[in-house]
Amino acid sequence: MGREDVLAWVESPLQLIGAAEWAAAHHATVPVAGRLTPQISATADELLARGARFGELAPYLGIPWNLLARHGHWLVGDGFSGQFRLAAAVLRPHRVTFLDDGAYAIAYADALLGRRPYARPNVAERGLTTAVAPFAAELVHRRAASRRAGMFTAFDLGDDRLDALADRGFGVRRHDFSWTRAAAPAAPALGRRIVLGSALPVDGRVMLIDYVRWLRDAAAGGAVYLPHRRETSEQLDAVATVPELRIHQTGLPVELVLAGARQPLDVHTLPSSTTTTLPLVLAGTGATVFTDVIGRSGRARRTVRTAAA
Repeated sequence: MGREDVLAWVESPLQLIGAAEWAAAHHATVPVAGRLTPQISATADELLARGARFGELAPYLGIPWNLLARHGHWLVGDGFSGQFRLAAAVLRPHRVTFLDDGAYAIAYADALLGRRPYARPNVAERGLTTAVAPFAAELVHRRAASRRAGMFTAFDLGDDRLDALADRGFGVRRHDFSWTRAAAPAAPALGRRIVLGSALPVDGRVMLIDYVRWLRDAAAGGAVYLPHRRETSEQLDAVATVPELRIHQTGLPVELVLAGARQPLDVHTLPSSTTTTLPLVLAGTGATVFTDVIGRSGRARRTVRTAAA
């Protein structure tokens, strides 16, 4: 195992973009172990076409033990993953850097600081996943003590977390999707108003009827809909009934679809990591991201309006 040989171990398109940003920021060529899904494959192909500094691309199912054993520095997309916990406890990598797994970046920072359990928020864990958590946490804190653990994130962790992480030896480096913006071709002409699909109905956190009601309001006057990668055919069939809303399938994360925007956009979304990522991706375009919350009554209440400065 090369102690400083780096490998990106990713499970989602956003994590893969984070690996591309890390490679660009460190002027390094990074091999990638990516979970075997259509979305990961499509995103990897697109990033390579845009010049991402990726080496070997290895699809996998389960834990890529052989690849992990040959690389001492892991770029980990999901620090809460039971598979990461098991692999870290067994192989004990020399260095570990955590990429963004959506808005879990903040929760993971709090877990590293002992401010919350080392467990994925709102998930009841059991079995081996729970059993190996203390061993993985011990490994990560040992690496931090020798300045060999950190985070590479687009999220603002706040001064208090940053100071506390630094006190424990964790290095934190922020990025703003500068490579993603610079490498993007001109975005397709989708119109000014964009509505982002959400997996909240799939996860049972929003009723589908309330979701469609929100779409009717967000799409008033005409809009393009970019589906979420986890939407079901049932949900898309319901979305297709919304007047003035045109579904645009790309198979790519919205950060890549919109990165090349040259004109101001009005982007409507429910709470997700895009509230943080898109203002950075769309910086300098005059775009505005509107984040709505669907309340208990089923009616949407606009709570955040973020300008992409």
